[in-house]
Amino acid sequence: MNRTAQDLFSYPRYWAECFGPAPFLPTTRQEMDQLGWDSCDIILVTGDAYVDHPSFGMAVMGRVLEAQGFRVGIISQPDWRSTDAFTELGCPNLYFGVTAGNMDSMINRYTADLKVRHDDAYTPDGQEGKRPDRAVIVYSQRIRECYKDVPLVIGGIEASLRRIAQYDYWSNKVRRSVLIDSGADILLYGNAERAIVELSHRLAQGEPVHAIDDLRGTVVLREHVPEGFVEVDSSRVDWPGQIDALKSPYDYEGEEKKCSTNRSEEGADVQPLRIIPAPLKGRQHLDKDATYIRLPSFEKVSKDPVLYAHASRVLHLESNPHNAKALVQRDGGKEIWANPPPLPLTTAEMDSVFGLPYQRIPHPSYGTRKIPAYDMIKFSVNIMRGCFGGCTFCSITEHEGRIIQSRSQESVLNEIEEIRDKVPGFTGMISDLGGPTSNMYHLNCNDPDIQASCRKLSCVYPTICKNLVTDHSQTTELYRKARKIDGVHTVAIASGLRYDLAVEDPEYVKELVTHHVGGYLKIAPEHSEEGTLSKMMKPGMGTYDRFKKMFDKYSKEAGKKQYLIPYFIAAHPGCEDEDMLNLARWLKEHKFRVDQVQTFYPSPMALATAMYHSQRNPLKQVNYKSEKLYIPRDSEQRRVQKAFLRYHDEKNWPALREQLQEMGRADLIGSADWQLVPAQEKPKKAQQRAKPATQKGKVAATTARIDLSKRPTALARKKAAKKSTKKGQQRSPKKMAR
Repeated sequence: MNRTAQDLFSYPRYWAECFGPAPFLPTTRQEMDQLGWDSCDIILVTGDAYVDHPSFGMAVMGRVLEAQGFRVGIISQPDWRSTDAFTELGCPNLYFGVTAGNMDSMINRYTADLKVRHDDAYTPDGQEGKRPDRAVIVYSQRIRECYKDVPLVIGGIEASLRRIAQYDYWSNKVRRSVLIDSGADILLYGNAERAIVELSHRLAQGEPVHAIDDLRGTVVLREHVPEGFVEVDSSRVDWPGQIDALKSPYDYEGEEKKCSTNRSEEGADVQPLRIIPAPLKGRQHLDKDATYIRLPSFEKVSKDPVLYAHASRVLHLESNPHNAKALVQRDGGKEIWANPPPLPLTTAEMDSVFGLPYQRIPHPSYGTRKIPAYDMIKFSVNIMRGCFGGCTFCSITEHEGRIIQSRSQESVLNEIEEIRDKVPGFTGMISDLGGPTSNMYHLNCNDPDIQASCRKLSCVYPTICKNLVTDHSQTTELYRKARKIDGVHTVAIASGLRYDLAVEDPEYVKELVTHHVGGYLKIAPEHSEEGTLSKMMKPGMGTYDRFKKMFDKYSKEAGKKQYLIPYFIAAHPGCEDEDMLNLARWLKEHKFRVDQVQTFYPSPMALATAMYHSQRNPLKQVNYKSEKLYIPRDSEQRRVQKAFLRYHDEKNWPALREQLQEMGRADLIGSADWQLVPAQEKPKKAQQRAKPATQKGKVAATTARIDLSKRPTALARKKAAKKSTKKGQQRSPKKMAR
């Protein structure tokens, strides 16, 4: 089993290395002339402002390719209404690379309620409207208008999460792979340094782009699947008992058994799906490098939500780069071929990537204009990549993978010194040492063989895997060293904290609470109710209580008054109104008045999005008789659930009063400490004469922020959900805004 890849910086350098690194990658023909370039080898097109900083994807890709000897130009936030901006740097010698930027362009522009945002954090002065919807498709189409025969490569998070057929929240339908819609030649998914470096060298050596179809971390279109491969059919949606009765190609003797624990410990929610290997004819073992999994076709998953949930489950199970197989999905007359994920970068490679000559500031062409995303991270340091948490509502794992990739302490400390010496306005405070999470630094499986065979969706749910390293000593040591750097007086931790891991290392919690919390620490329980938490793959509130006791204890010992600020999600798939009511009561009992609340956002490729679309739970085996989930899909349902999180906001009281009455919980209306919202004040007589009362003396709720006139009652929704389960159909949702 090959677990290593060629070192990222061991390739022979391209001849253009003689030009050396550019102060900034050129964005205009004039800048190219100043560098002595007659052309660019590679041109990267991005929907973000160009900030030469390792937190911005195009800067990382540009500097990595520059280190390989290529001349790289940047076209940043081009005006897509014409082709002019796309010809600014001329025709590249090798290819165009296209990304929407650090954020998906649709999530960047629209809220979870499908309202248009009025700012863009990745644009100078936060100006909106500087990138199109579905930017990868639009940019690619404009490039094709100008340069029909130049290889076109797409990547970044927008392309990564749309590499196969995916449910699209904004159009409320399943869309085909973005590779087809964009007209690109190849799609790179995940953190794609390995793929883009090898691709660039192979193109530079004269290999045609259409012949490069075997790179890990890439998706290509094929006319036919390659010869010599064994096909495993994933499309048999059947009863789990019937499927389990057959030998599964996913059963690996020895390694699999060491990794997996018994069913009662892991829970049925996270058991691998058994795929029927129709063409195997009794063979029990497969060569993963010569095997592919056939997913249901685009035509099938676009019309059948159950097949969509099934395909989503299989994709997530095929995410470990050490044992994943290629995935194939038919779309019309083409085969979408997704190669296995890229192998993680080593610590030495991570150090080299982050040690490239970034200027750490925006391109000078922006002058004094502020780029909000840059201002947020300019004094922070990214210490790791990846996440093994597996939260179903999050897409980090689908993009960065479950295997943690960490930098060395020396690399991180060197970057802190570089910030101190180079970044304007530094006053001695490092705003964050983190990444997708702040406390997964160097936490990996304790056995490489077990990690290579593992097929779990999460290393920490339903319990922390016994093979996972939970010793935070390297993180604790890093914090202590960072605080001792001359010119640094504060090191804050702002990235999300995985508190179920933190409680396993009290020394780390003490270090964090004593030195790195500035009064408030944000954590994310996400919910209080077990039913909803199980759909999120998040720990129960008992773990939160354990962490809070530690937090309070060490804060008191440090002589500090500090507070936890929890984040919660409303309207998650499987979340009943009763769940939100119980969460609101928990919040009031613990005297939390949260202001920043989140409504579930169905982002592409997330497992919770598959739940939202299909009403099925892809954490379990999926079939047509699987129990249907309750989905708060209607806009008013979503708003009322969100209102429970802000029970203290008087604007939400009319809606909550009516909701509580419908739920038979009018006892929670009143002024007692245990009651949720105050009773409605009686209108003054003068107001009664001016505005006659309605509904037997009650003031009409039409002035409330939430329109209740069209919302079905809680009882009616319950009956409708049960009725749809029996019929195998969900009640029709309202049309969503487009």
